[in-house]
Amino acid sequence: MRSPAKAVEAQPDDLEQTRPTDARGGSDPVLRIKAWALRAATHRRFWPSVLIGGYLAQLLFRLYLVRHLSYPSVHADEDSYLVLARVLAGRSTTEMPIGVVIPGGYPLLISPALRVTDDPVLAYHLIMGINAVLNALVLPLAYVALRRLGLRRMLAYGFAFATALLPPVIFYSQFVMSDAVLPVLALCWVICMHGWLSEETAKRRYWYAAGMSAAAAYSMATHDRGAVIVALTGLVIVLALVFRWAPWRTGVVALVVLGAGAAAAKVMAAWLLKQFTVPDSSVGTQAIDAFTNPELLGRTLARALGQIWYLIVSTWGMAGLAVAVCLFGLFSGRIPRASRVVGAVMVALMCGVALASAAALPEDGRIDNWVYARYLALLVPAMFVTGAAVLTRLRLRQVGYLILGALGVTALCYVVVTQYASWRLYKQVFIGWSMPDTSFLTANWSGLQMARATVAAFALLLVGYLFRITAGRKGLWAVAVSLVLFAGFATATITERVSYSHSNYRKPEATGFTKEAGIKRGDNLVIAWDMEWGLRMAQTYEIFPGRVWYKDPRWQEVPAEATAIVTPLAAEGKAAESYWPNRPNEWYVAKESKKSGWIVWRKH
Repeated sequence: MRSPAKAVEAQPDDLEQTRPTDARGGSDPVLRIKAWALRAATHRRFWPSVLIGGYLAQLLFRLYLVRHLSYPSVHADEDSYLVLARVLAGRSTTEMPIGVVIPGGYPLLISPALRVTDDPVLAYHLIMGINAVLNALVLPLAYVALRRLGLRRMLAYGFAFATALLPPVIFYSQFVMSDAVLPVLALCWVICMHGWLSEETAKRRYWYAAGMSAAAAYSMATHDRGAVIVALTGLVIVLALVFRWAPWRTGVVALVVLGAGAAAAKVMAAWLLKQFTVPDSSVGTQAIDAFTNPELLGRTLARALGQIWYLIVSTWGMAGLAVAVCLFGLFSGRIPRASRVVGAVMVALMCGVALASAAALPEDGRIDNWVYARYLALLVPAMFVTGAAVLTRLRLRQVGYLILGALGVTALCYVVVTQYASWRLYKQVFIGWSMPDTSFLTANWSGLQMARATVAAFALLLVGYLFRITAGRKGLWAVAVSLVLFAGFATATITERVSYSHSNYRKPEATGFTKEAGIKRGDNLVIAWDMEWGLRMAQTYEIFPGRVWYKDPRWQEVPAEATAIVTPLAAEGKAAESYWPNRPNEWYVAKESKKSGWIVWRKH
């Protein structure tokens, strides 16, 4: 396969192919419009303005989608990030919902929202705004990536707009989760790596080297998946220094920035750990056990392939095209070295994250453990823009072969997962929040249909290919516009059917409980261990700026600063006071809800 730059004939950029013969437009209104468009497009401020306008449109769309979201609903992920954010904002510590301290890079970004207000609902709205601001950066970054891959400006803008509207990109930004920013970091990482290894000026390569390492280090500070990015970055830097892929001074800069960033991430993690009385995370130990235990190895491999299957399907086959061309590039000298290296790194990151997360996931009877969507979502923008470049830049026959390759990879993943997981894909617990993309593709919001989702995804990809065949390169405009509209529709539908319904389902244990129980702002609350799990998780944030403890008052000491206690109901037919017969005299039953199943105790 020839490189994208050589696989097609030289193409005029943007509007030059429609340049009117009369520069002033003459008396023909069509010519005047074309002349005006040409002058506008060639103005030095035109494209920066277009990008800024597109970014603002993406931002407003995201803000519109989250207007109804006011409290954490994904337990215990959101609750844990919010607890870390409050500590990084200088607020008091509280109970850590997940029981371990997770990386604090993302909580650091949202912590300003918890500095400026004591109202948990307002703070949550502000965090949704921060998520939108950060997540919408996918648009300009995708545009830069597509330009580096050889697309003309207008076409790059169209596909970049579609990339930023993809459901896997926006969906996770509707919750307080690191996945709101990880796709941005990953896309920035691959762009900078490509720039560093390309034939750029020395000054630019220094900046690209520093940017690559900074993005990698902050990814590690944001989530454990970032450790894979750091490891791959270090490997590429060493190889670049050994084989002189880049000026050695830029390699040294990259190494220094990577080391300093990783060290800073470790220091922040250590500081956060000291703020809580929780053990170190056991995720690494679980992963090692899964790899060293022969009985679990098959399950781990099947789960990893399930994640790759979901990545391809959730990008409507584009990630499959990307994987196919990246694998082909490993054995082709016609593709520039920078593209080959970045392609290999993307596939390595995909496999590394899929394997590591598949090994660490527990056996808790959930279908999504076999086809987990979230962990590879950080690669969606990078994979999608690569697939878009394949679809638009390569020759028809080459694209056809790569579509067959993508279909082969997807079919392999499908066969392995369905054979190994078997009945579990249909009998275990289906959680719609974990598989929104396949639910949308199959119009089934209560179960997983892998075959139908695969067919639907590749049908969309084939429609784009047929447009290319029948309309030529001019038909790519139709593909880009169609993807923008379809992605916007898919994201809006998933938000309505999944995000809103999931949030509404969790409302009683969040703001619903605080209102019904009469919890005041600044209360310090003890929650009994045998209270409903979701309520315990949510209240670690809702009780703000007060704090929460998980304790059973019947046999554990109640902290002196506690102002309220929540326990389950007493045995049926008995008075509420019988639940805690040996309570101190200062505590009394303030409120009881037989419907919701709790008692609120307060001090005299």
